[in-house]
Amino acid sequence: MIELRVNGTTHQLEIDPEMPLLWALREHVGITGTKYGCGIGQCGACTVHLNGAAVRSCSLPVSAVAGQEITTIEGLLEGANGKVGQAVQQAWQDLEVVQCGFCQSGQIMQASALLTDNPSPDDAAIDAGMSGNICRCATYARIRGAIGRASEQLA
Repeated sequence: MIELRVNGTTHQLEIDPEMPLLWALREHVGITGTKYGCGIGQCGACTVHLNGAAVRSCSLPVSAVAGQEITTIEGLLEGANGKVGQAVQQAWQDLEVVQCGFCQSGQIMQASALLTDNPSPDDAAIDAGMSGNICRCATYARIRGAIGRASEQLA
């Protein structure tokens, strides 16, 4: 039995302790905003927060996160970091960042973690903080702009 605390709710799951967190979230908890991209933690589509830090859920076994606080895109607007999540999502809408949308939950989760750690990042810090998140549509300039806009909103 594995206990996962996701978006403030505790789930008791009878699953393989080596199952990647991504699949536990999608198939057993029923939360599908976290996306499968590469399966090896390289693209960032599966990014969630673990105790507030951005992690790749596709390569993280549930046994490593049992009992810790997991936040997915569905829970981003609540809790201590809700203000940051709201600012990021609003900036994403204002600057029309999304094209295909596949990478966006991971991008937003990574951006929220970045702004929580560094509320006033410059372009270099944004590029470094977002470097592991891939966007096939190449909306990187809009992503950088949205993070800057969210930072201004939080100031």
